[in-house]
Amino acid sequence: MPFILSYGQEQDVNRLIAHFFIPMFFYAIIFYLNYFVLIDRFLFTKKTFIFIGVNIIIIALGILLKEQIENIFFQDLIKRPNLDENRVGPPFKLFLYIQMLSYAAPLLFSIAIKATKRWVKTEAEKKEADNFKLQTELQHLRYQLQPHFFFNSLNNIYSLVDLSPDKAKSTIHSLGKLMRYLLYETNTEMVLLSKEIEFMRKYIDLMKLRLTEKTTVESSFPINEPQIKIAPLLFISLIENAFKHGVSASKESVISIDMITKENSVVFQIKNYNFPKQTTDKSGSGIGLSNLEKRLELLYPNKHQFKQKNKDGIYSVYLKIET
Repeated sequence: MPFILSYGQEQDVNRLIAHFFIPMFFYAIIFYLNYFVLIDRFLFTKKTFIFIGVNIIIIALGILLKEQIENIFFQDLIKRPNLDENRVGPPFKLFLYIQMLSYAAPLLFSIAIKATKRWVKTEAEKKEADNFKLQTELQHLRYQLQPHFFFNSLNNIYSLVDLSPDKAKSTIHSLGKLMRYLLYETNTEMVLLSKEIEFMRKYIDLMKLRLTEKTTVESSFPINEPQIKIAPLLFISLIENAFKHGVSASKESVISIDMITKENSVVFQIKNYNFPKQTTDKSGSGIGLSNLEKRLELLYPNKHQFKQKNKDGIYSVYLKIET
């Protein structure tokens, strides 16, 4: 801009450097420093006053350095013939305002580009999350409580009708609550943790119907659950996985399930003996854990810890979620 306004003067190499390249150098510093560092660190973290103060300092230093460079290396260019001693030049404040505005242009440009880029990224992530939510809603009944599980549960309940009618009735009632919860109460983004715990307890009770005395199930949940809200059906795939891989018809095994709450976080741990499935065993879809990891990344970015370990025949999972 200064170079263009100098039209009509002798535009030699020095003038080109003084009025174009040097200002552009400082403009570039302001633009890239804000684009890569300051906007993310201060403006987007709502530290607006620090952001403005830092930029005022940078612009002031830029103006001072530019003037010093011109005074030292381009004195001949900035000298003006004194044709009229009584002529009054433009006030210093006007000069300062023009300089500040010209240096503010790359700052505003960097904010506009960065904000637009952030908005596009946010919209893309929101669209991806919405699409993923739709997919998981369709998959809940497929991989969490699959049809074969209900058939097995109903068969076990049927076998209890003659042996223990009261227990069979109670089990049917629990199965109905599970179905009601899945169909009508998991369509929201968040549910009370107490409802998730009740669902898991009833799920564990139903799964125990399929077990023999060789398998021991230990579970511990918070007694007085705080009013914590959490995304639905995050833990059930881990429990399903434990019953799928941690039970043997010929060997003794233990499944340990533990949940605790700490302030605004939920810690869920599960351990089970690891009995690899036979290649002929086609139960389960194999997408439970990968689906869970994807949901955690979308629903709780940088607010969860998910660790898996398989050592000495014991498979363990640690999941911590900050609500």
